[in-house]
Amino acid sequence: MFKGSYVALITPFRDGAVDEAAFVKLVEWQIEQGTHGLVPCGTTGESPTLSHDEHKRVVELCVKTARGRVPVIAGAGSNNTLEAIELTKFAKKVGADAVLSVTGYYNKPSQDGIYAHFKAVNDAVDIPIVLYNIPGRTIVDISLETMTRLFELKNVVGVKDATANLARVSQQRQAMGPDFCQLSGEDATALGFNAHGGVGCISVTANIAPALCAQFQEATLGGDFGKALDIQDRLMPLHHALFLDPNPAPAKFAASLLGFCANELRLPLVTASAATEQKVREAMRAAGLVN
Repeated sequence: MFKGSYVALITPFRDGAVDEAAFVKLVEWQIEQGTHGLVPCGTTGESPTLSHDEHKRVVELCVKTARGRVPVIAGAGSNNTLEAIELTKFAKKVGADAVLSVTGYYNKPSQDGIYAHFKAVNDAVDIPIVLYNIPGRTIVDISLETMTRLFELKNVVGVKDATANLARVSQQRQAMGPDFCQLSGEDATALGFNAHGGVGCISVTANIAPALCAQFQEATLGGDFGKALDIQDRLMPLHHALFLDPNPAPAKFAASLLGFCANELRLPLVTASAATEQKVREAMRAAGLVN
């Protein structure tokens, strides 16, 4: 259902407010550059610090700007199940193609709790749900058994897997079959992820190098892993540099160099350090993105 390079969009700010003009410009550029899909209001979009109104506005603006040219998977997760349902209903209302729904961070739910949370969202809104499994941030991991149960629900179609465990891709494919849509949540291992049976990546690097990320995904999905490896070698310094400081600080700095937004984040995140900025510049030069 969803495959290729999906960009985990940054949310541009200016003087403390969402910079809607910059966001529209970024979305248009992404589509022009060949990005296969858009993911607003994820972690990279600083969703924890967006108000509900801002969150909804960014999703709506993304859908309106895309105009059906590429799919939109709207971030709609929360550790409050009722809030997740509310955001999912809104995403459905404004025409998003699917939602990205994260496990209960901080609450540390059991596997039964994880299942009950996603089942409540599934039962409340008729829209495709991509599970977001990122135990490094949420502390909890959706087990293979729980994910298999969840895939039996009507609306659960796949996972954004940020476990960094490539064996999980094969295990999930074996348990649920090729129709379970597996998207990587980690740029650096997306090559191996697709080799194991994944079909794409929800990418931070695509904010900065959308054309290369799209070409990389097309190469892997077409079985041309030689070409994909060449692109991987070109992008790997950037994959690394964009996570030297907490995401999306390095990505916002890089986007500011490209003229897409101010280098501005919301507390408790701060701008990237001078050392990280230097590494990002070097990586962008190595990838041919800046002089």
